[in-house]
Amino acid sequence: MADSTAPASSYTADDITVLEGLEAVRKRPGMYIGSTGPSGLHHLVYEIVDNAVDEAMAGYCDRIDVTILADGGCEVRDNGRGIPVGKSAKLKGKSAAEVVLTVLHAGGKFGDGGYKVSGGLHGVGVSVVNALSERLELEIDVDGKHHFMDFAKGGKVQTKLSVTGDAPRGRTGTTVRFWPDPLIFDEVDFRTQTLLERFQMMAFLNKGLEIRVRDQRPDSGVEPTTYKYAGGIIDFVKHNNRSKDALFNKVGYFEQAEEDQEVEIAFQWNTGYNTDGIHSFANGINTIEGGMHEEGFKKALTNVVNKYGKAKGFLKDKDGNLQGEDIREGLTAIISVRLREPQFEGQTKGKLGNTEMRSLVERATNEKLGDFFEEHPTEANKIVKKAAAAATARRAAQEARKATRRKSALEGAGMPDKLRDCSSRNRDETELFIVEGDSAGGPATQARDPRTQAVLPIRGKILNVERARIDRMLKNNEIQALISAIGAGVGEDFDVSKIRYDKVILLCDADVDGSHIRTLLLTFFFRQMKPLVEFGHVYIAQPPLFSTVVGKEKLYLKDDAAKLAFQAENPNHKKEFQRLKGLGEMDWEELQETTIDPQKRTLLRVGVEQAAVADDVFSVLMGDDVESRKHFIQTNATDVRFLDI
Repeated sequence: MADSTAPASSYTADDITVLEGLEAVRKRPGMYIGSTGPSGLHHLVYEIVDNAVDEAMAGYCDRIDVTILADGGCEVRDNGRGIPVGKSAKLKGKSAAEVVLTVLHAGGKFGDGGYKVSGGLHGVGVSVVNALSERLELEIDVDGKHHFMDFAKGGKVQTKLSVTGDAPRGRTGTTVRFWPDPLIFDEVDFRTQTLLERFQMMAFLNKGLEIRVRDQRPDSGVEPTTYKYAGGIIDFVKHNNRSKDALFNKVGYFEQAEEDQEVEIAFQWNTGYNTDGIHSFANGINTIEGGMHEEGFKKALTNVVNKYGKAKGFLKDKDGNLQGEDIREGLTAIISVRLREPQFEGQTKGKLGNTEMRSLVERATNEKLGDFFEEHPTEANKIVKKAAAAATARRAAQEARKATRRKSALEGAGMPDKLRDCSSRNRDETELFIVEGDSAGGPATQARDPRTQAVLPIRGKILNVERARIDRMLKNNEIQALISAIGAGVGEDFDVSKIRYDKVILLCDADVDGSHIRTLLLTFFFRQMKPLVEFGHVYIAQPPLFSTVVGKEKLYLKDDAAKLAFQAENPNHKKEFQRLKGLGEMDWEELQETTIDPQKRTLLRVGVEQAAVADDVFSVLMGDDVESRKHFIQTNATDVRFLDI
């Protein structure tokens, strides 16, 4: 509140600030790219590549080359039509290319021309990249000529668009080369694996599109990689199921188009127990919160399986219908829709709201999936039998679910005995620390703020839910304690609006056992409380690995990199570095100062930007396929950033 005794300040027209051109982007970059951390940095690359993918969806581009340059810049080159280079009266005498690069909400995605379907809908993509770059170079091959233009820091025109020669061998397309501004971003070091995951998904969703990635940085250790899938989303399903035991060999597929919208769906069941294997996309955008296209598919899927099961005598009338979760157990499906004007909703803007798309998907699934069942009776019979077995397990688990609901219905009552709860009932300020073992639970309880911080010790390693049905899972004491403490249900019943804590923080030792326990917990949250992860409520505590004494003060260092940086800045430091490995070895004051106190600690938020990639990683790491797990570890070992050995 303002001090009422202070003199009134003037507020006139002169106080209004107008940010010209791209200044607004540099002033508030988070509004345009989400953050200035690693996700925002990589978002720049996605914006450029998305434009090239839009050309591919329009049928004019079949190859995109992405190169991380030796000096840390990034080059994206496509063989599309090329950004228009002409001028028109409504562009105030500027070339179309200059306007696209320097004006927000300018592009070919708003009128009836240009693009019928587009992933980048807001027209801010390439201009935002320009605004947040130290410099940017643009090359356009169109009408047999090679055009060049470049920009200085913040998108200032350096060289006006000009013809520099003939286009090589009749080529058309656009090349964007940019260097992120280190004054804007926390770091400007691209992580190639992050880019590869995104580009592989794009290649799956755009049948026949070739995406080639190279990393020219010295000692990058990344081999040139090419993604191209003739089968499109059929190959996507095969990829996601590669570490699982497929229920049958064939991947089902159907598509349907009406007016300005179309849907294609690929599906295959496996012998696993997960019910969250459906991944949906709208115009290439991962709709992690689902939406109308998922609703239409789920409704029709449940209808088709029950109708077939009853008609063939697999399901008796007295048993009632199979539920959606029974049928979706072990299902891997990709739903990809394209439409002219998608409406995105939800907390993460990852939910499709177009009701007409629900109707299209439902009609297509009822008809085409029904045909698939009639034409493939062996596969259909296996699906119905698996769903019936899941229904039996669900009924066996109902009492355990009801008991869990009864416990969490009473405020503070029925909570696990080992839970040291906090006194505040304001969810926005509360935190739950899940601590490995009673030895660390004691110090954590002493170190916490009892008003806002709760502590739940977990004994030993919880059940690996990747390999267990929900009826078995709900009998596990540690999992029961987690469900009760968080208080929002589990599985299909989970309601993120009912969680009792805003932050759920995993506090595990920095050793192999601690890493395993952390992975088991993350697997449980991702599989059985997915919105908890999607909405950013799950965190990993970052206890320091080292301490040393400077003068009379103890200094804590987060990891080896922090230790090396300290040694470089303090070459004359003679004191030893103490290794802090076990949380149980810390006294409560140390734990409070380094890990618990919100003013001093470091937390790592667990996010799921690409649910299909996360689904695949959990299946590989926690599933039964040893060879897939071994290959994953060997492939990613050189790019691990938080490994403690």
